[in-house]
Amino acid sequence: MQETKSLLTKTNTHHIVVFNTILWCCTFLILLFLFSGSSSPSKIDYIYTASFIFTLVIPSCINLYWLVPRYLKKEKYAFFGALFILNLLVFAQLNPWLFNVLVANFFSDYFFISYHNTIEIYFIFSVFFILSVLVKLAEDWVYLNQLENKTLKIQKQQIENQLYYLKGQINPHFLFNSLNVLYSLAIDEKKEITNAILQLSDILRYAIYDVNADKITIRKEIELLQNYIEFEKNRHVNDSTISFNFKVDEDLEIYPMLLLPLLENSFKHGLKSGVKNPYIDIQLSAKNKKITFEISNNFQKNIHYNSKTETGIGLKNIKENLAIIYADKHLFSVENTETIFTVKLTIDLKK
Repeated sequence: MQETKSLLTKTNTHHIVVFNTILWCCTFLILLFLFSGSSSPSKIDYIYTASFIFTLVIPSCINLYWLVPRYLKKEKYAFFGALFILNLLVFAQLNPWLFNVLVANFFSDYFFISYHNTIEIYFIFSVFFILSVLVKLAEDWVYLNQLENKTLKIQKQQIENQLYYLKGQINPHFLFNSLNVLYSLAIDEKKEITNAILQLSDILRYAIYDVNADKITIRKEIELLQNYIEFEKNRHVNDSTISFNFKVDEDLEIYPMLLLPLLENSFKHGLKSGVKNPYIDIQLSAKNKKITFEISNNFQKNIHYNSKTETGIGLKNIKENLAIIYADKHLFSVENTETIFTVKLTIDLKK
């Protein structure tokens, strides 16, 4: 809102020379043919029209460059209306006097009889004041639109750059953990290493190709989570319980790799915390244009999710991504008890 008001202020001096050149040239031509009543105006018609327009310059500038920016654009309509009428009355009344002074000093060789009575002068001033204000507002609106479009393009580029940076944080972090899994399996010469390599291949294929898309279907995101779970099972304790329940009524689209950091955190700070009978419970649903994802895990009692852990790379990235992509469309909550950590994310795609 502050930026919009700032932009409106800038429009007061936007192309002032161009705007006034066009405004007064058009006004001169229109009044010239109206005053002369002929398609071939005489010299005296040119002089009369130019002199009459001169009496419009000061009150018009007051309207366009003082009353409009100071009162109309700041929504002080009562003040604007009162001062607009006062400006009109004063200068319409002064028109004959200003006209005579101008003619007497610059065109003393000519004798003019006013083409208009007082009522007509008030009418001309009223019409010109209203039209000039409307034209100025239209010109400002066009300029403001251009500024807003430029601003939106810049903001969009900044968001894309930031998202690219966030993706770059997630992928190396995930790859580093994955290589550790393969390394552990290779040292123990476990047969599972073949399946683990295939699982990692599927995950990396997603991370390399699908992550570059703006949106991905929730079913593909579910496949990623399933592959990751199976991959991580290769290095965790036998008494662990990992359950992933999902119900997809609609194959909605979301930002890719949005949920993986939450799953990573549960493995990292839950199953690896040394807790007995560790578990991870994942619930996901997609229906009525709404995606709900909830994940909880237990952890060793003396290991807590302090502020540093909570804002680690997983949760930090998820929060930053959500703030950018789903600014007013999501709810993100974290519940941390003595032994259970739960994260719940709801994305409302109807908004």
